[in-house]
Amino acid sequence: MLVVTESYIIGLVGQYLLPLIRITAFFMAAPIFGTRLVSARVRLLLGVSMTILIAPFLADLQAVSNLSMTTMLIVIQQMMVGIALGFVFQVVFQVFILAGQYIAMKMGLGFASMNDPANGVSVTVLSQFYMLTTTLLFLSVNGHLVLIQILIDSFSILPIGVIGLDAQSFYQIVNLGGWMFGSALTIALPVLTALLLVNIAFGVMSRSAPQMNIFAVGFPITLLFGLFIMWVGFPALLPSFNMLIDEAFNFAINLMQ
Repeated sequence: MLVVTESYIIGLVGQYLLPLIRITAFFMAAPIFGTRLVSARVRLLLGVSMTILIAPFLADLQAVSNLSMTTMLIVIQQMMVGIALGFVFQVVFQVFILAGQYIAMKMGLGFASMNDPANGVSVTVLSQFYMLTTTLLFLSVNGHLVLIQILIDSFSILPIGVIGLDAQSFYQIVNLGGWMFGSALTIALPVLTALLLVNIAFGVMSRSAPQMNIFAVGFPITLLFGLFIMWVGFPALLPSFNMLIDEAFNFAINLMQ
């Protein structure tokens, strides 16, 4: 006969609830899973399903007391670990969105914005194009499955306990901001350089022929030339995506270690 005691309930809380907090926090911050296109109920159902599947295979967790400071500290640590892992890969997607912003502003398409249904903000058309392309590439290489595998491996690399991410780990996460801007500039640099040469050429033409309306002539030519350069350089998007996603995977693993 099953006897439900306080120690038994505490054991269930430690075995299922604590992993659930890390998993659901990860799905809230991770790309694709954490977008507004996926409802909170679906994310919660996915988190509960994963917890039921992997919790029996985790190492024995330390006993926790109800509503103690140690329990609250462990809960906060698990939330931070899950959010940090999801945020790392979210930054990779933001790299391509930012690159689209750079190119759109240089081409004169900064005013051509549309609502992003995934994040609920207004972005330029080129940013939305890069976002959709990156999402399709990520799904085509089974990146969502690799995300789940890294989440599962995190319980072995960084077990549940009072000790979690340290100050150095958060400092590395903050440094992702500089990495994001630098990577986005690297992706957009060929188009930006080509458009800079076009603008210099139009500047010379405006000095040699002042009667020519440079705005009426330059805007459509700059727009068409920018789209042409994007089309020529589009095959290079896949190597850049592979490089950035590999760096994100290595960063996530090193972050937990």
